[in-house]
Amino acid sequence: AAGTRFIRPWRKEQGLDPKANRHREHADGTKIASMHSYSPSVLPRPTDWPTRATVTGYWFLNEPHFLPPNELTRFLDDGEPPIYVGFGSIFGLDPISKTKTIIEGVRQSGARAILASGWGGLDLKEFDLPDNILAIEKAPHDWLFPRVSAVVHHGGCGTTAAGLRAGRPTIICPFFGDQPFWGNIVHRLGAGPKPIMQRTLTAEKLAIAICETLSSDAIRKSAEVIGEKIRKENGVENAIAFIESYMQSHTK
Repeated sequence: AAGTRFIRPWRKEQGLDPKANRHREHADGTKIASMHSYSPSVLPRPTDWPTRATVTGYWFLNEPHFLPPNELTRFLDDGEPPIYVGFGSIFGLDPISKTKTIIEGVRQSGARAILASGWGGLDLKEFDLPDNILAIEKAPHDWLFPRVSAVVHHGGCGTTAAGLRAGRPTIICPFFGDQPFWGNIVHRLGAGPKPIMQRTLTAEKLAIAICETLSSDAIRKSAEVIGEKIRKENGVENAIAFIESYMQSHTK
């Protein structure tokens, strides 16, 4: 952080460790607890973690009052469930070229698709879309994902969680960070194919992944099983219970 060059000398003058809390301890020396908001059904809690580290399950924020536009409901009703494609706010180096790749990949696959522009992840303004593709800005994942046949996205932990909770096969095309990790986890669970890195993504690779995913009973079943497990969890309640228990045991 920008202020560390001022803070660290001051801490040293006070007889403190220059790096704040490097040992993850409270002032009295007790260890700080940690919560990890992912599903233990997706990634089991490591056995060597200390008891103060808990895996709560995902924290979902649903939008139960969402009213879909007529165009979206008509598209969903007019044929087989489409796939969803969206990359949130991740622009990449060339969003127009990426959008062209996605549209061509969907065309080659023959699937119906909903493309979500998000905060610029896909630049859909430049394209005249065929009848089997609908462009939207966004829609709540908890409403839309149960209505599609598969989800294609960047592999952010929140979007990954939403797709898995809906029990939908997932194709992850990561950019960076933790996204390849979640892509590999999804593949290991059997809920999707191997992730395709954005730097190597082509229309042909995407079309193959879509076709293989939609035609695989094994992938569909694995996604349904993991979805059932996640829907039985309640990460928010678990987190609240953990915080309350922790505060009670550390408050005098």
